[in-house]
Amino acid sequence: MISPARLLKALNIQPRKHLGQNFLSDPSTAEMIATRSGISAEDVVLEIGAGLGALTVPVARLVKKVYAVEKDFRIIPLLKNELLTNNIHNVNLLEKSILDVDIKKLGEKEGGKIVVIGNLPYNISSQVLVQIIKSRNVIDRAVFMFQKEFAARLTANPGCKDYGRLSVMLAYCADIKKIAEVKAHLFFPKPKIDSQIIEIKFKKLLEYSAKDESFFFKVIKAAFGKRRKTLKNALAGSELHIDAEIALKVLDAADIDPARRAETLTLPEFVRLSNSFENSIAV
Repeated sequence: MISPARLLKALNIQPRKHLGQNFLSDPSTAEMIATRSGISAEDVVLEIGAGLGALTVPVARLVKKVYAVEKDFRIIPLLKNELLTNNIHNVNLLEKSILDVDIKKLGEKEGGKIVVIGNLPYNISSQVLVQIIKSRNVIDRAVFMFQKEFAARLTANPGCKDYGRLSVMLAYCADIKKIAEVKAHLFFPKPKIDSQIIEIKFKKLLEYSAKDESFFFKVIKAAFGKRRKTLKNALAGSELHIDAEIALKVLDAADIDPARRAETLTLPEFVRLSNSFENSIAV
């Protein structure tokens, strides 16, 4: 692996902060991530943010095929050269944002479950996770590297300040485990905080099932949309388009105190709240 700092400097390319570009500069760390992800020769991998190919190369050597997504047109030639230099021929480059990739269609094309891997920039981490959750019928698992503070939000428990929309959505449909930590000095440019590698394994059977999953996710979003407000006030006037009277009726049907806040609700209570709408109003 050529030093990202030297390579980019030689070509007068500056990492773009708005793209969250922090390039992994340690080959052993990339190898560790590829190994601990549990990928095998039969897997098809979707890599988000291929960058200069630090992770793309070791992953490609272990799997059947890689779809490598990279948005920054400036570094695409460098990525292609890295693949050529390492004699890698099973990588399909998708020169676009991951938010523009139809993951469901790609997974169906491959005839089954795909594995998603990536070092996600902070500014789109939430959007990508929601996208992955909604496409999970074609995804076996995801292995992501996040800023450590963001990773803490994913496994937070009710009552904790980090507990939020993503905590509930992931608890609903996935099991999460920490794989490793990666120190900030192993990236160029060096980020302010360390990173954490998380495996998200989607559940085959749900312990608590929402009657309308799409609506369930809307309820969670509405509840946390104004997290400092009571549930009654947060739900009323949200994108659910209900007033305070309906909010009280639904909360009563779910046996949830309207004066509570979203951060205090458990997963079963969120499911019960969502399901109670069916009996209270026309959804």
